[in-house]
Amino acid sequence: MNGFDLIARCLKAEGVEWMSCFPANPLIEAVSKVGIRPIVFRQERGAINAADGYSRQMRGKSLGVYASQHGPGVENSFGGIAQAFGEAVPMVYFPLGPGLNGYDVDPNFSAVKNYAHITKKAMSIDRPDRVTRQVERAFHLARHGRPGPVLVEMHRDVCSQEVPEHAMDYKPSSLFRSAPSRGDIKDAVAALLKAKRPVIYAGQGVLYAGATEQLRELAELTQIPVITSMQAKSAIPDAHPLALGSANRTAPRNVFKWLGGSDVVFAIGSGLTRTTFGIDIPDGKFLIHGTVSGEDINKEYSVDVGLIGDAALTLDMMIEEVKASVGEAGRETDRRLVDEIATGHAEWLREWEPLLNSDEAPINPYRVINEINKAVDHENTVLTHDAGNPRDQIMPFYKATSPLGYIGWGKTTHLGYGIPLMIGAKLADPSKFCLNFMGDLAFGHTGLDIETAVRADAPITSVVINNFTMGGYDASMPTAMERYGAGNQGGDYAGIARACGAEAIKVEKPEGIAPALADAQRANKDGKTAVIEIITRQDTRFSWYNDLLKPAVS
Repeated sequence: MNGFDLIARCLKAEGVEWMSCFPANPLIEAVSKVGIRPIVFRQERGAINAADGYSRQMRGKSLGVYASQHGPGVENSFGGIAQAFGEAVPMVYFPLGPGLNGYDVDPNFSAVKNYAHITKKAMSIDRPDRVTRQVERAFHLARHGRPGPVLVEMHRDVCSQEVPEHAMDYKPSSLFRSAPSRGDIKDAVAALLKAKRPVIYAGQGVLYAGATEQLRELAELTQIPVITSMQAKSAIPDAHPLALGSANRTAPRNVFKWLGGSDVVFAIGSGLTRTTFGIDIPDGKFLIHGTVSGEDINKEYSVDVGLIGDAALTLDMMIEEVKASVGEAGRETDRRLVDEIATGHAEWLREWEPLLNSDEAPINPYRVINEINKAVDHENTVLTHDAGNPRDQIMPFYKATSPLGYIGWGKTTHLGYGIPLMIGAKLADPSKFCLNFMGDLAFGHTGLDIETAVRADAPITSVVINNFTMGGYDASMPTAMERYGAGNQGGDYAGIARACGAEAIKVEKPEGIAPALADAQRANKDGKTAVIEIITRQDTRFSWYNDLLKPAVS
């Protein structure tokens, strides 16, 4: 058995069922022999994004795996792996290497050297007897601590060799969890219970840890409202009486109000990395930070109490300590608090109602979002945004109701991410209606992977809002836009989708949106991928209220 065949057997032992790829790579043939399905994408980034979406939906319990050819394949993969690293997504990348006789010869591209800063670990298989060790390390490292991608370079001249019999045994990786100290938990709970206006800030780690029920229970026991990060949208139902919303740089008004007015912030399952596509926690807060990675503590914020450990174990301990402090039933429902949240949410929606129900043509994008909210079965839908205005517009308004029902992303903001991301999500759970909401510029990046969705039997729906321009850029480069039309583009995206084998629908009037969404859902149930191109106007009004990020209460 050679090294490629052994790697395939290791992947099979890890429970890998499919591998995204872009040829040529001997691992593609090797995994096929052991019953792992290779899916070839139209370009490298799409393949990576699909593995990324699969890992997210599987909460890292089963990892997305990707393989590319050496040289240009490794070079073209950089952006997708950087995205996964920025978003803390666990996956394993198996690029082909140039061989030991050429890996250090310029200008050969070294995967290990160049990927060292955008992976948790970049390593190579430089001896046949190290195959199983490197694969096991990769799966372990991807899942533990802050999740992220791991690269294992396979040198052709090494992995083509026979593997010694004594080096063939493979033990699948296990997940090990840690918990904070009891003393730190007591300090954190004491600070929360005596706070005047505390808030919980939940991150993606809550979803990865499967800790959404614990998050809800802690909020209800303590009567503390919850904000989620963009990546953690769906960690608590948006309709929960204590849910304030999710914090992209746009968010429901309540998010800004509570984050600004809070005196104690309990962040759980978040690295608290500052990002252009998020809301910073204002100065002057007593900050409790629960994270699986100790390196996140005091990284960008001064932390008063640090809780290093798995989000589920941390929340379990917090719940136990709260019950010991205030009783098994927790605090009584704070009716004034619940009413304040509900009133604030209702007032915010009334402010946006003219856009959400707009009858104008070209169609207002907020009307599209409202129609999506009304059309889908939220419990059985997975939805994502794409980069740019679509993200800023849909994040505050889409109603996430169940864990993993929304994939939030954008710390690194690659256009076109939504299509392959949804392919991966569909492969993770074929029973779900998987929809991505994207702009026309984003479709230009990965639109041909609609054909991949068709070929892979992964029927998804893409809603493309086509306003024929790069949204908002006329404000930052007015001369370039007015004089030269820089940033304007056109195309028949429904026609492209139809040519790729998808069910294609074009909508030009508001009353056509609901029937188009119904047709797309029927098409997906019948195993057909669907694309809805909606002709829209540009609208650069966004739900941000930065003036409410005021100092903490005295």
